[in-house]
Amino acid sequence: MVESIAHLCLIPLRMTRVCLTSVPRKSTLAAACPGSRRLQMKWTFYGGVREVTGSKHILEVGKEKVLFDCGMFQGRRAESIQRNSHLPFDARSLRSVVLSHAHIDHCGILPVLVRYGFRGPIYATPATCDVAANMLTDSAKIQMGDAKYLNKKHKEPGRPPIKPLYNAKEAEKTIGLVQIRPYGEKFEVANGVCVRFLDAGHILGSAVSVIEASENGRTVRIGYAVDLGRKNLPILQDPQPMEDVDYLIIESTYGNRLHDNIENAAKELAQVINRTYQRSGKVIIPAFALERTQEIVYILNELWNKGEIPRIPVYVDSPLAKNVTEVFRRYPECFDAEARLRLREDGDLFGYRGLTYVRDVRESKRINQITKPCIIIASSGMCESGRILHHLRHNVQDSANTIVIVGVTARDTLGRKIAERQPVIRIFDGEYALRTEVVVLDSFSAHADRQDLITYANHTGLTLKGAFVVHGEEEQSLSLAEALANEEIPGVTVPHIGETVEF
Repeated sequence: MVESIAHLCLIPLRMTRVCLTSVPRKSTLAAACPGSRRLQMKWTFYGGVREVTGSKHILEVGKEKVLFDCGMFQGRRAESIQRNSHLPFDARSLRSVVLSHAHIDHCGILPVLVRYGFRGPIYATPATCDVAANMLTDSAKIQMGDAKYLNKKHKEPGRPPIKPLYNAKEAEKTIGLVQIRPYGEKFEVANGVCVRFLDAGHILGSAVSVIEASENGRTVRIGYAVDLGRKNLPILQDPQPMEDVDYLIIESTYGNRLHDNIENAAKELAQVINRTYQRSGKVIIPAFALERTQEIVYILNELWNKGEIPRIPVYVDSPLAKNVTEVFRRYPECFDAEARLRLREDGDLFGYRGLTYVRDVRESKRINQITKPCIIIASSGMCESGRILHHLRHNVQDSANTIVIVGVTARDTLGRKIAERQPVIRIFDGEYALRTEVVVLDSFSAHADRQDLITYANHTGLTLKGAFVVHGEEEQSLSLAEALANEEIPGVTVPHIGETVEF
């Protein structure tokens, strides 16, 4: 947890107005209502463009402003500190916030927004409301603990103390602003602006938004599809398509890649576990406490019941994952038909003999004293904070062990360095030789791949006048933009951070 505070704090971006970078396309970006008085509608991309983390976007309709997501940026320490501790816009000017889901790169700096004067409603689905409460509370706890540790370890005369980005009281105050809105119901978020949530199929409670912005008797429909899930993933229902939108804002995390079938990923995970077991090693799985941990537990349960993996102990070492799993149990209506059937047969999709959820710190430390084969699942998924750092420090130099990367890892994170198999990695204040086997299983990702994204964009209908590709590293975004343009989707654009477009 030592390093995490550096990735949880940040400073304002320098706002510039630059030209949009576009791929060749067959038509230009059209006005929403040709022939009528121009509508004063603007969309500004404040984060999560040409990068994966830190999603923040503002829609302006006349004098009204609505923020879509308020996520934490994760990357290089100095840049993270700079970009998370302040906001590039006036929080007090916002009428409301629309939260797509509870991943920290979409909700993680909502308390900063509140600190800077935001007092409006934060709209989210019921499950997102419950999950976000756990995520923000846990984030505050980690930051406070890290600040205390670093201030004690690096205490120097005249050196100002490190402060957490926000504390538990500020997180609680933020949670109090959340207002629940169910899927499918249109609701007003500002004068002239309505939103309807559709199931994004990404994580529990995740939503894509269909936005209707009206002014001067005219209406523009905007689709906000960040993040978007995949079809046929375990547990959750498939993403709901949106139709008849004028403009689409779409993610590109895997914009130039295709996922393997999830069933093949489960088989490969079984092979990894069996191979490591034969070496008498441990399987270390860095996993997001939200969604990925539950998905891995669900699949391990299935592999265990089929006899496809040895019955070795499984430890989920994350108090947050335990709390989030309890939220999953409260929302079976979000499950797909197969998961609901298994729930009736099994009774508990996220618990079985041999599986232990670990809360206590002392129990967590005892796991590292185990010499027999076992499976350790711990957060964070990008290895930037949390108990996974301690397990990595104790196990990366043993070639009998295996680290399994089961999700996206942002550039410059420890998780990315492990996925790239860099020979030496830095954990806390020390350097360690990476001698373990490293296996990357992208197919577990809850993000849509290239073909999923193209299909989703094509489904929006003939009304589409423009598409903006966000939430992906530049290479991924440009590749997807080119593919969408080749599909004759008009006005495909890859914006830069801080840019504004007018509808």
